[in-house]
Amino acid sequence: MGPDEHDELTAAAIARLAGVGRAAVANWRRRYPEFPDPVGGSPHSPTFSRAEVEAWLTETGKGDQLATAGRTDTGTQRVGDLSSFQGGRLDNEIRRALAQTPESSIADLTPDQLLAKVIVSLLPQSTTVAHAAGADDGVSVVLDPACFNATLLMAVADRFGDSVKLAGQEIKESAAAVAAFNLRSNYLGVPYEIHTGDSLLDNQLDEYRGTAAAVVCEPPFDIPQWPSSELVTDPRWEFGIPAPRESELVWVQHCYAHLRPRGVAVVAVTSRTCVQASGQHVRAALVRSGVLRDVIALPKGMGSVPATDICLWVLQRPYGTPDHQAVRMVDLSELGDAADVPQEFAVWQRLLADADPTISRAVPRLELLDNDVNLLPSRYITPRSTASPDDFAQVTRRLEALYTRVGQGLPCFATPTAPPRYSYVAIGELERAGALTIRSRDDTPRAGDLLVRTLGRPPAIATGTNEDDTGIAQVVEIDATRLDANFLAAFLRADASTLPVANTLGALSRDDLRRCRVPRLPLAEQRRYGDAFRHLRQLKDLLAGLAKTSAHVIDQTMYGLTTGVLAPDFTVMKNTDQARAADEETREL
Repeated sequence: MGPDEHDELTAAAIARLAGVGRAAVANWRRRYPEFPDPVGGSPHSPTFSRAEVEAWLTETGKGDQLATAGRTDTGTQRVGDLSSFQGGRLDNEIRRALAQTPESSIADLTPDQLLAKVIVSLLPQSTTVAHAAGADDGVSVVLDPACFNATLLMAVADRFGDSVKLAGQEIKESAAAVAAFNLRSNYLGVPYEIHTGDSLLDNQLDEYRGTAAAVVCEPPFDIPQWPSSELVTDPRWEFGIPAPRESELVWVQHCYAHLRPRGVAVVAVTSRTCVQASGQHVRAALVRSGVLRDVIALPKGMGSVPATDICLWVLQRPYGTPDHQAVRMVDLSELGDAADVPQEFAVWQRLLADADPTISRAVPRLELLDNDVNLLPSRYITPRSTASPDDFAQVTRRLEALYTRVGQGLPCFATPTAPPRYSYVAIGELERAGALTIRSRDDTPRAGDLLVRTLGRPPAIATGTNEDDTGIAQVVEIDATRLDANFLAAFLRADASTLPVANTLGALSRDDLRRCRVPRLPLAEQRRYGDAFRHLRQLKDLLAGLAKTSAHVIDQTMYGLTTGVLAPDFTVMKNTDQARAADEETREL
């Protein structure tokens, strides 16, 4: 008989026992051969002996991690006691940070976590090599000067483990506290330090200037202004002084200033920074110097600011004489799913090695320096064209056939033998007779209900779909054995258009609706009108859809002309008389 189930622990239970995340346990199993072997469970969910795990935690000191979290290997306290925040009570922001699960699937990652994995995946493996000038106790240093809640630094720890040391600075004390807690709860044996203060005015990472193996950064995009008047003579602006509202170019140079020779910085910038005229001189200097190596356009929605177009600038400090090889432009902005962006260094290498001209291109620096030093990758990438001239011709022929069929289906109504003489009945009278019921506008419409709309839109018949929920002013339930819904909607539209609407919704009030009148007709006659109205409404919807499709085809045809898929030679109607007649009829309409 195997051990009692209470003497077996899953990886998640070990994490809870040690006060770490599940990712830490997985890292221990990979890095330490002496970690206890599984005693049960399955290959995907193994279990371990509690006694063996507790002995290993005691022997290695891993069980004391919470007590020593936040300290470096030398025992120096890097983050102050967080009891100073909220009088010793954790605020809601920190509680949320503690509740986060460090081991998540790609689908569970937030946009900023996904961006962090992508940024860190661009760092070369040489980041872990300690250089004499940049080593601290034999460990390379990776910085984030705008670390916020340490999302980027945690991604660095997940990739490189304790072969690097992490250092970050955050201007907000509460965010710095969250960063410290996140690094503690995701502790993988990585020494770290978090500082509080303004990185530009009070650079507490200055001791690492020129020595950091790598710098990763997502600058605060919502603060475009930087203290230019106070820092105008700062030596960090090696590539030129940015304009007062070009703070992203300030952060780019701030990050670069901390790199050691061959060190790499990956900085997120908005697409505006790639083209803004006021930053042209700084971009030109970065290109001319050979420092800028790659520009990668990412899909919309990545990062901490929603709906922001982000590009990654990869910079490397040269060792000795800088080379001036071409800048690699990579355009991933059209990816349908941001999770498809590479998140491993080897995948990036394969993508760049494939040299798909619709994704990446090595652009000579002289070409980039032309005109306005535009660094948007889309300007230099060959557009992906999935359509051929035959495809365009086929779509055009199909549209021509559709228009012919629609024209043949246009109705031609008969002339009445005598002018109709209607007697009218008010909606309110039909309501009292029980032929219809005006329900609350908050009621969920059911298929067949009459919907009175806001903003002057015509009445419509409910279809039982989500489209019914748009702009409802009144919901009218109809007794189908006494009234035809399409008949009522059409004649109500005609009568309602003559009434003044005083409310801001541009819709009939319930009292106004009750005053509206419709012809008093037998149900069979109502249905004749209703069938005609329904046919015309469907025809109108069809023509509207056809017009939208035609406009899209024309736009795509223009795109085909501008990208060289099509040549500007075209033909029109071969029958000149037919074309002239159609043109004259159109003008008359």
